[in-house]
Amino acid sequence: QVELVESGGGSVQAGGSLRLSCAASGYTVSTSCMGWFRQAPGKEREGVATINSDGITTYADSVKGRFTISTDSDKNNLYLLMNSLKPEDTSMYYCAARGGGACYGLVVPLFRFWGQGTQVTVSS
Repeated sequence: QVELVESGGGSVQAGGSLRLSCAASGYTVSTSCMGWFRQAPGKEREGVATINSDGITTYADSVKGRFTISTDSDKNNLYLLMNSLKPEDTSMYYCAARGGGACYGLVVPLFRFWGQGTQVTVSS
């Protein structure tokens, strides 16, 4: 049984930083396409970043240069380091696993397994 559990969300002022973590069980993050997505109230879920089994990363234009996605094979964790946070980054953030090693973009339906989310709130 695959389980993804996010942590690290919270409230921060604009310009601050947070690091989100996703602990995986029943699934090996380093050999898979993993992603971070977010969803604000009243909006559709959108892709933030992905990392494939070769360590190749993809970012949404809105977070390029500010966010960094990474994995830790020893801990079987996925991370999202978020710097220079903006109020528009306020969302529920979700960890997701595609089910294969290759990534095909920040496309929500391509991801098979999802965590429950962690809230990030950025105040101005």
